[in-house]
Order: sequence, then C-alpha cells, then structure tokens
Amino acid sequence: MSTEQQGARHVPSLLMRESLVDKGVIARTESPVRAILPHVNVIKIGGRSIMDRGASAVLPLVDEIAANQARHTQIIGAGAGVRSRHIFAVGLDLGLPTGVLATLSAKDAAQNAYMLSCLLARHGFVYLEAPFLVQLLPAMLAAARGAVFNGTPPYDLWEHPPAIGKIPPHRSDAGSYLVSEVFGARKMIFVKDVEGLYDANPATSPNAKHIPRISAEEVIALNLPTLPIDRVVLDLLLRAKLSTEIQIINGLVSGNLTRALEGEPIGTIIHK
Repeated sequence: MSTEQQGARHVPSLLMRESLVDKGVIARTESPVRAILPHVNVIKIGGRSIMDRGASAVLPLVDEIAANQARHTQIIGAGAGVRSRHIFAVGLDLGLPTGVLATLSAKDAAQNAYMLSCLLARHGFVYLEAPFLVQLLPAMLAAARGAVFNGTPPYDLWEHPPAIGKIPPHRSDAGSYLVSEVFGARKMIFVKDVEGLYDANPATSPNAKHIPRISAEEVIALNLPTLPIDRVVLDLLLRAKLSTEIQIINGLVSGNLTRALEGEPIGTIIHK
C-alpha cells in the first residue's frame, strides 16, 4: 500500500488554508459569473399597487402575461399588500423585532402569489415555494409555461435589521430582484401603479418630473423621500453581477408589460 493510500490525500484548492473574512482572499474570488436562465424574464407584480385593486387591475394583467408567454418566458414574483401594512402596525405596537415582522409579511405575499398562480394555472403556470425555486424552476420551465413565486425573500427571523426603524428592508421587490440576479434573467420588470421614478412624489407634487433613465448611484444621491421600489434594491444593483438593469412600469396601462418585454424604454430604467 502506497503512502498516498495509507494517509489522507491533499487536494489543492484556492481557499484551503485561507480565511474567508480576509479582504485579499475575497478580492481573488472576483470572476465571471454564468447566467443560469438568461432567456427568462422576472416580472414583479406589486401587492398594494396592483393586487389590492382586485379584478380591474389584476385580470387584464393576467391576460397580458398569458398572451406574452409564447414569445417571452416569464416567472412572476408577487408582492405583499395592505395586509402586511396592517400586520406591521400591530407587530410594531406589540414591540416585535424585525425578523418576526419579516416572517409575518411573507405570509401576505404568499397569499397573493397563490391567487396569481390559480389565475394563471390554465395557461400552464405553476406555483413554486422559495425552497424549491432554484432546484425545480429549470425543470418546471421545461414542462410548464411559467412559474409564480412569493417575492418576499425567506430571511424570516434572520432578516437584516434596518438602519432606521424596524420595517424589514428586504421585501418582495428585493426578493424578486435577487431571483433575477441569481438566474441572470433577461429582464427584471417591476409592475407598479406609477409610470416609474419621479424627482418628487407625483401623488402630492403635480409638478414632479418623470425620470426615464438613471443609475442606481444617482438615485441614491438624490435621497428622494419616497421610491416606487424597495430602497435596498438600489444597493443590490450596485453589487450586481448579472441583473444590472431594472425597469419600472405602470401595470394599470394595458400593453405596457408587452412593450417592456419587447425592449421599449417605457417607465423608468435604473441601471448599475
């Protein structure tokens, strides 16, 4: 028996004797990242902005998603709505921490995702829970026409505490964007009830100016009092490897989703 057979065999590795908190080691891990599903489009449907409006807003959008699926593969992230705002208010009044609020909010988004999956079921869409999204989505898309998922990322009790207040920073916009980044999606489209980003709140400022295209750095520098997406999405964009651009459109206008899927620069495009 050889010495190699008698003892352990050492396999050379870049990180075998390195600390994973060492800055130099971390820097050496920068390398090209492969897109897993570059043909897929991630569509985030707002909870408060779209789902809470009921049939008048949701059903035309469902029809438009179905009409586009033969040409554009779509996976649909659902957001939480007014029910989350209510549970946040109750939880804050009870003194519950951020991680508990995040766990509760995910239930609302899951309900919206399940409703969307029921409406899209006859068009060949399936509902996927978060733990199975990465493992099953590629296989499902080979057999199904699309998928619906809960946009809230499953940090649950491990949600990061925010810099200010206690509202969970990683909500359904962030979770949907992270799915786009992981899969290297063709497009990340946020379907809201506004035309995109403005330099002021258009609901209260009639002279607010629409911003058609802007970088994440510029949006952060503007320090706007309100945004149509989770603020943490801007931070995620700064570190993006694959999903380096997002588009915000008004889903209450028929045809806007189709135009965005076809590459028209409607709404607002925020890029890395």
